[in-house]
Amino acid sequence: MSGRVFLDCNVLVYCDDPRDPRKQVRALGVLAELSEDARAVISTQVLQEYFSAVTRKGRVPAEVARARVALFAQLEVVLIRPDLVLGAIDLHRLHHISFWDALIVRCAFAAGCDRVLTEDMNHGQVIDGVRIENPFLAAAARAQEGRATWQPARHKRTERRRGAKTKVE
Repeated sequence: MSGRVFLDCNVLVYCDDPRDPRKQVRALGVLAELSEDARAVISTQVLQEYFSAVTRKGRVPAEVARARVALFAQLEVVLIRPDLVLGAIDLHRLHHISFWDALIVRCAFAAGCDRVLTEDMNHGQVIDGVRIENPFLAAAARAQEGRATWQPARHKRTERRRGAKTKVE
């Protein structure tokens, strides 16, 4: 495979969640490392779940969350197609995992990813040739300490604010 890594929604959510600083630092480090070499992959499902999770209970304002979704959309994004849904149903039935987790694995496989980073599935499990890894386990977090964090402002993008275009660098 390619060394590409699929990021589940919880990795992106922890980037914006200061309630657990250790997980936030780890998530930012993982995102920085993988996006630097263009190895990070997500899906439309991940973008939707991210927006829903961070705006729930008003933790992140919707306009900020929307801007983050636009930024995350600059990564490679797998579009959910009917064949991926059907494949996820098969994985759900064969491996007794939730449909949503199966869809993550199916999208990772379709994108040629070696691994899925998530805290929602069994660390070390291999499904459909894709290894599940929890990036927030203590050993993984210690290995990441001291690495650069992902800085969204480094990416050039154009935002619309009240009809005017502004560049963010």
